[in-house]
Amino acid sequence: MARALELARRGVALTHPNPAVGAVIVKSGRVVGEGFHVFDRREHAEVVALKAAGGHARGSTLYTTLEPCCHSGRTGPCTRAIIDAGVKRVVVAMKDPNPLVSGKGMARLRRAAVQLVTGIRAAEAWRLNEDFSWWINHRRPFVTLKTALTLDGQIAEKSGSVTWITSQESRDQVQRLRHAADALITGVGTILADDPRMTDRTELPRRRPLLRAIVDTHLRTPPDSEIVRSAKDDLVVFTAEPLDSPKAKALVRCGIEVVRVRPRDRRVDLGEMLDELGRREILNAILEAGAQSERAQAGPAAEAHALDPVGGGLGGGRAHCPHSSAIPT
Repeated sequence: MARALELARRGVALTHPNPAVGAVIVKSGRVVGEGFHVFDRREHAEVVALKAAGGHARGSTLYTTLEPCCHSGRTGPCTRAIIDAGVKRVVVAMKDPNPLVSGKGMARLRRAAVQLVTGIRAAEAWRLNEDFSWWINHRRPFVTLKTALTLDGQIAEKSGSVTWITSQESRDQVQRLRHAADALITGVGTILADDPRMTDRTELPRRRPLLRAIVDTHLRTPPDSEIVRSAKDDLVVFTAEPLDSPKAKALVRCGIEVVRVRPRDRRVDLGEMLDELGRREILNAILEAGAQSERAQAGPAAEAHALDPVGGGLGGGRAHCPHSSAIPT
């Protein structure tokens, strides 16, 4: 199962909106086939492994990080391929959270007299597809709050300052997080304060560009900002302003998508924004913003997975943020 999980991780940034899955086929103590899922190749990990094993699959054990599917979609059911190949035993890390499958795939294998073992390294498998599990049931992205803290819980020395409190190692980790994400969410205050690009700079392969989303209630995003000038159909601005307003038209002329959502308490309705991202098959998103944005957005995200690289200094005083005016405007 360790090898199957290792294979599944190769699908990071290549499988969504499908889950990341790895599979290994073993016979007589020897690996005879293995594979992992990549969305654009269509075939699920189990089928890739079965094809690699060929006739050796008969009487073998198949290890898979996710319950085999039992329905037809872009591909046929994996359960049928497993049964037809004569696999004797299937070891499953976790049940598929997709209601179309959830338990039904394993039941189908049992009816065909295939031996089943479940729950092996389930926690690791769950973490690998925590975003898929959330999205498939709630149709909203799983949101990771990325923030850096000093030892006394501050994120900057004082309001309006930009303070490096993280190491190069933690900044490299942020890039790896961005690579695994479908979208990055920030507030317009961050754009005005830092003029960032907010891109995935790992240069690792990904199926879809990282979608950059700005929460900008009153459309203050400058058309000449770095994030706008670097956009290549990968930037969307969520606002409460009318789409026929001069500011909206100026951004559209720059090739930027502007989406109007209902205001709530005079701000962009963040729940409605997350619903829209979910409709776009955004399974996970990183929230990178200032303190007010973090507090405002974490609640509507409904699921915040806090990953906090902690710096080694002391900030002192109250918690401050260089982008404290991000939301509201």
